[in-house]
Amino acid sequence: MPLRDSFTYSFLIKAVSAAGVGPVRAVHSHVFKLGSVEDTFVGNALIDAYSKNGGFLDARKVFDEMPARDVVSWNTAMAAMVREGELSGARKMFDEMPERDTVSWNTMLDGYTKAGEVDAAFELFQRMPERNVVSWSTIVSGYCKKGDLEMARVIFDKMPSKNLVTWTIMVSACAEKGLVDEAGKLFAQMKEADVELDVASVVSILAACAESGSLSLGKRIHRYVRKRKLGRSTHVCNALIDMFCKCGCVNRADYVFDTETVEKDSVSWNSIIGGFAMHGHGEKALELFAQMKQQGFNPDAVTMINVLSACRHMGSVDEGRRYFSNMERDYGIMPQIEHYGCMIDLLGRGGLIKEAIDLIKSMPWEPNEVIWGSLLSACRLHKNVEYAEIAVNELSKLQPSNAGNFAVLSNIYAEAGQWSDMAKARMQMKGTGSQKTAGSSWVELDEAFHEFTVGDRKHPDSDQISEMVDRLSSHVKRAGCVPAGHELLVQ
Repeated sequence: MPLRDSFTYSFLIKAVSAAGVGPVRAVHSHVFKLGSVEDTFVGNALIDAYSKNGGFLDARKVFDEMPARDVVSWNTAMAAMVREGELSGARKMFDEMPERDTVSWNTMLDGYTKAGEVDAAFELFQRMPERNVVSWSTIVSGYCKKGDLEMARVIFDKMPSKNLVTWTIMVSACAEKGLVDEAGKLFAQMKEADVELDVASVVSILAACAESGSLSLGKRIHRYVRKRKLGRSTHVCNALIDMFCKCGCVNRADYVFDTETVEKDSVSWNSIIGGFAMHGHGEKALELFAQMKQQGFNPDAVTMINVLSACRHMGSVDEGRRYFSNMERDYGIMPQIEHYGCMIDLLGRGGLIKEAIDLIKSMPWEPNEVIWGSLLSACRLHKNVEYAEIAVNELSKLQPSNAGNFAVLSNIYAEAGQWSDMAKARMQMKGTGSQKTAGSSWVELDEAFHEFTVGDRKHPDSDQISEMVDRLSSHVKRAGCVPAGHELLVQ
């Protein structure tokens, strides 16, 4: 048998690390018996393998017992501490290192930014003797995640060289914050710099567009995808479907699903079913669900959330009950709290509030604020005072500083003519120490977002907008609708 050297063991450790901590320990035991564990290359490989498989204590023990360490040993051990969330320990190790390279500095930068300590990362960044594109990108990403796009842009503009990752970080951050014009300009500059988007960057930017509803930029990315033939990627098509659905263009999403998605997967089906359900097209969503099963795709937990959501929007209580009751039998899916939430909302909207309460009591989990919030909404819709009081009582334990729950209860009391109870609810609302957040709406027009908040007159066209709202209200009344509380009811 040929002699095994340290390189052989290093590669073996790296190969078995994907199988979990057990095989790593087996190889570790073997090399220990042969005396190769004292080799620096082997030690470094063991530290890395252990730390990536949850064996942090094993990794630290290997590092502490190494007779000789190089900069890779220190960097690997420090990265293990960062991965474990031991940021103070990692910084102590960083300060004790006999020598540092760029990887050492970047590891600490990454640790600070992931922990949200961007100012500490920037202080370290300023001290770096040498910075590479990873250093710059990490800081830009940190300030983007913090929401300080102004600082992120300052650092971005100062970068001596930018790569695809950095451009993607900046464009995605602007898109996610609704800065469509800024994101569009950066996208144009990126193309001028001959930086080509890949699948990962396209998906990242589209996800940001979906988050903020930046439809115009999403359409530009779609054109770019078609031109560069990136649409052959299922991941890209799924991101496009999700973006168009969340931006309100479900028909365009359906076109991408039907025409452009060559190889559909479960995510493709879930996205389009969820999109139609989200926009109230329950029958179409259930039709697609049937097609999904016919084409051999097995529904998963997400699929069933979308199916129950479709039933909820259609008001199909019996159909929703059937899908919910048979999930485990038909598809092997145990109902999760999200599925219970859909059913409780469906029952509540249908006026079956007592049945919704019974379902809450049968849950294997403690109800969260979403569950009680759904019940409270149903009570408001059906003017049910008794169960609204129960819901608000539970919500006050989960969200003690949320004044909005008492505001809803106060309105329910008012509609029931229980004025003294309404006054008490208003007092409880004030006693939370916070105010209900004012509602706001926004619309995208000519690649710019316009936000409107109750009572806010800051918009330059607020007078014309108010005049148009009054005219629309008049048209609504002439069409046979009259305001009743917070709703418009057809006579």
